[in-house]
Amino acid sequence: MSEATLNVPGIHCGHCQASIEGALGELEGVRSVRVSVPERSVDVDYDEAVVAIDAIKDTIVEQGYDLPA
Repeated sequence: MSEATLNVPGIHCGHCQASIEGALGELEGVRSVRVSVPERSVDVDYDEAVVAIDAIKDTIVEQGYDLPA
């Protein structure tokens, strides 16, 4: 298992949290997701043998959020 914390500056409310948690929760290989609205961050535990971090990032972007380079 791997863990990642991603900075997502566009997170500002509960809807943002639900949107990201729901989308990532549907990805095979994602074990858990925690979105922090105050910290504007996403903590993800995932199985890197099943899902790549780039797929996780792409899913966040598909929900309408930008990720800093």
